[in-house]
Amino acid sequence: MITREESLARVEALAREKEALRRVATLAAGEFNASRLFDCVCEELGRVLGVETTDIIRFGHDGTATVVGAWATGKGPLFAVGMTVPVDGETVTAKMYRSERPQRVDDYGEIGGELAARLRSYRVISAVGAPITVAGRLWGGLMASSERAHAFPPGTEHRIAEFAELVTAALANADARDQLAASRARIVEAGYAERRRLGRDLHDGAQQAFVSAAVTLRLARRSVEDAPEEAAGLIDAAIEQVLEGLRDLRDLAAGIHPSVLTDRGLASALEALASRSPLAVEVEAVPAGRLPPSVETTAYFVVAEALTNAAKHAHCECARASVRLDDGTLIVAVSDDGVGGADAAQGSGLRGLADRVSALGGTLEVQSEADRGTTIMAWLAADAADATRPDGPAAPALPAARR
Repeated sequence: MITREESLARVEALAREKEALRRVATLAAGEFNASRLFDCVCEELGRVLGVETTDIIRFGHDGTATVVGAWATGKGPLFAVGMTVPVDGETVTAKMYRSERPQRVDDYGEIGGELAARLRSYRVISAVGAPITVAGRLWGGLMASSERAHAFPPGTEHRIAEFAELVTAALANADARDQLAASRARIVEAGYAERRRLGRDLHDGAQQAFVSAAVTLRLARRSVEDAPEEAAGLIDAAIEQVLEGLRDLRDLAAGIHPSVLTDRGLASALEALASRSPLAVEVEAVPAGRLPPSVETTAYFVVAEALTNAAKHAHCECARASVRLDDGTLIVAVSDDGVGGADAAQGSGLRGLADRVSALGGTLEVQSEADRGTTIMAWLAADAADATRPDGPAAPALPAARR
């Protein structure tokens, strides 16, 4: 039978634990400071459980774990922050690493392994731990240790897990903020690069044609009285130069955003793009329905850039483009039968295209083996949300490169 004093003590302990969780949650929700957060979690957990030491570790890929947070009463923490420990034997650390679930050891006296021996040398007899995950993957663990055997009552794993979940939330928020910042930087840089490209295209294309037309018209004006036939020829040449400039402007405008894409959709825009290509281009499997404008535009530019690269560098005769929906993901694939050997890291066009795709949360991949042609693929969420790469069929295959 539980006495009134015991009942009051339990209520008070529960209140202290909730208050500790609240303090940790407040810190986790603020500006991320890893060392401050880890130290706070370790101290709050240690005081709530009334144990000698608490630790936060981060698992490595080499069978070790690194201490990233520690707290202890009296003589100091078991392991200093930054110290690496082995993940072996049947310790809480090792069992948690294998199972990704909360674990306990009530008595280290009979457990083998390097880490267990080191714990016994520090007079650790029992421990409980809960895993910390980030983006669904095991990141590390939060543990409490005691110099007494069977020091942790049933349910302690759940109590530690509540603190571990707050660390998980803080790490996930920090990761999301980092990804958002990186995405914004890519979008800004892509905008700068696009403006630089437009400036170069205007300077090298339409502007030169219009400047030439202006010079020709000045010559025609000087010749109109003394040599009218020569003036007429100059005027005809100027007209051709103006028309050439207009064609350049139309091509440039199509590179910005083709009107047929807005008016008639992706399938019509890709058919028009294929008809203008110097290559024999087959367009297949384009969804008939409309998609969000950002998704259609990005898919269009993936095909446009892939065909441009094929025409300029691949020495190919034909290309094939497909756009299909697979469980909410738009998969764009463009293959050619050229010489291959394309490197996305070396081409500004493909790098800019990768930025454009990643700005929508998508993925771009270039497959280009020598003498086997090139395939460019992009995965985009059809609703412009995060895109994932499904395990679907590969890109359309073309014959091996012809010489």
